[in-house]
Amino acid sequence: MELGTTNSIRAYLRDREATRPDESGRPGPDLAGLAGDFAQTLHTSEAEAMGAMTGSADPHALVQALAQTELAVETAVTIRNRVVEAYQEILRMPV
Repeated sequence: MELGTTNSIRAYLRDREATRPDESGRPGPDLAGLAGDFAQTLHTSEAEAMGAMTGSADPHALVQALAQTELAVETAVTIRNRVVEAYQEILRMPV
């Protein structure tokens, strides 16, 4: 067996886990978990903002929470835009 073939087999065996369905039998990412993480990020940011208003929170923690929230919202908007683009592409397909 050639070295390139052996490396290909190793790479396949290593990456095979990434395509395996999760416990529910559905392939792909856990969207409910992602939505929960998004909601938790927003909740944490709100708590930090409320703490900053009352003077009990560290300003550095507030800035960090707001940056995380901004990143989460930008990611959600990007995903939404990709879904809308895919839907529009499906509508343009000839039947």
